[in-house]
Amino acid sequence: LPSAEDYRLAVQTHVDAVAVARLYDSGVSLASYVASTNPTWAAEAQAFVAWRDAVWSQVYGMWASPPDPVPSPEEVVAGLPVIEWPGVQE
Repeated sequence: LPSAEDYRLAVQTHVDAVAVARLYDSGVSLASYVASTNPTWAAEAQAFVAWRDAVWSQVYGMWASPPDPVPSPEEVVAGLPVIEWPGVQE
């Protein structure tokens, strides 16, 4: 059975990958732009921080009340919210 650390690492890797895909160094780097004087970077950081909060809220909810059967770390990541970037129509 996967450990809590396995889930944490899988989710954190996903969070950082979302930031890197947007050409930031990491999630921490992207979040640091939340007060940027560049409106695009600030908006992206605000969207990212809100999304990151939703992701971790979902994961902590799962830890508080584990589903049966318990999903794999990969299944948890696949079921996480999808980020919506500002001004981007998908």
